[in-house]
Amino acid sequence: MEQVETFTEPKGFVENLRYVQQRQASLSTMDIDTLDPPIADIVKSFQDLPCCFTLQSCYGHFIHEAQQDRNSTERLPISDGVGPVSYRIAYVALCIENSPEGKELLEDLRDIQTADPECIQFGSAEWFWARQVNSYVLQVEPERFKVFGVIMLRVLLCCEYFGFTFLFF
Repeated sequence: MEQVETFTEPKGFVENLRYVQQRQASLSTMDIDTLDPPIADIVKSFQDLPCCFTLQSCYGHFIHEAQQDRNSTERLPISDGVGPVSYRIAYVALCIENSPEGKELLEDLRDIQTADPECIQFGSAEWFWARQVNSYVLQVEPERFKVFGVIMLRVLLCCEYFGFTFLFF
């Protein structure tokens, strides 16, 4: 597995005198139609907040023998023996303004990970921060793989129960 520094502890805010211009540039180039459809509304909601803008996002993709499309948003098939699965993590990367509203948003995002700390992380990513200060990432993947952008799993069983999908490795 290739380590791509998708996650580090959240950095503290720094001064960003160009935030307004950077946000405007992001808003003017964002094409909602190019986003993964299942998260387009979430990204749009972030764009509506004046204290942040989206840098990048991904719904998360399962690639396996029967599904080779790297942009597919299909769920894993309900079956036993799906085999090796490459999972491209789900995440939203944001630039957050160093302001009272931005600090409140930062704390709200930090609290989201408490819903499922084994699978949801909030932090910074060095490669985003190098391009954009005050950038933060909310990502979904097993805690033990949090520093990897793509992981390989051997799925032994994928089943659905009361609308929830369970994976057994």
